[in-house]
Amino acid sequence: MTEPTHAEAHEGALGSRLNWLRAAVLGANDGIVSTAGLVVGVAGATDDRSVLLTAGLAGLLAGSMSMAAGEYVSVSTQRDSEKAALALERRELSEEPEAELDELTELLEDRGLSEEVAREAAVQLTERDALKAHARVELGIDPDELTNPWHAAWASFLAFTVGALLPLLAIVLPPVSWRLPVTVASVLVALAGTGWSSARLGSAAPGRAVLRNVAGGALAMGVTYAVGALLGAAGV
Repeated sequence: MTEPTHAEAHEGALGSRLNWLRAAVLGANDGIVSTAGLVVGVAGATDDRSVLLTAGLAGLLAGSMSMAAGEYVSVSTQRDSEKAALALERRELSEEPEAELDELTELLEDRGLSEEVAREAAVQLTERDALKAHARVELGIDPDELTNPWHAAWASFLAFTVGALLPLLAIVLPPVSWRLPVTVASVLVALAGTGWSSARLGSAAPGRAVLRNVAGGALAMGVTYAVGALLGAAGV
């Protein structure tokens, strides 16, 4: 009798990967919507290709840098908090090892182990690596895989850039008469894709997510185009 294979990712690794994928999808979505709104708004005021390209590139660079900076600051704060929590746990283990062992036992009991089994598991985990045991069970932190702000910043930068390139290329490459319909159609299709992807990553029904995404993108483009057209007609 052969043993069943187990190819599933561990919970921590799976959760980490899903978080990165979700961040990438949302970053690309932001790039699509913000850049599409910008270039469509400018297209409402002018059909000058160089103006559209300049506006689109400016929006792409500003948005991607803003996303990267925001992610770096946010994840750096999270990493600092994780380090502070680990430092406090390290000090408590040094000063009150027995109390910490009791605490780990109680935490394992709360997860469904009997008192005897929880105590034995706590002792073995403490003997192997007390800090890692408390970090994972008590704090939900893996000391060997703390969040990396540079990874988050680059991921956000690239995701936003990839998303922003779609409406930028769609507005400058086609002939003048085709620019707006090509841009609107490609953006709505891309938003349907990111909405579906975000829903699947969250194990939710994709229908509503796709509808919200497409409706939001269409509204953003409609509003910015109307404003651009009004400003262009007024000669602003």
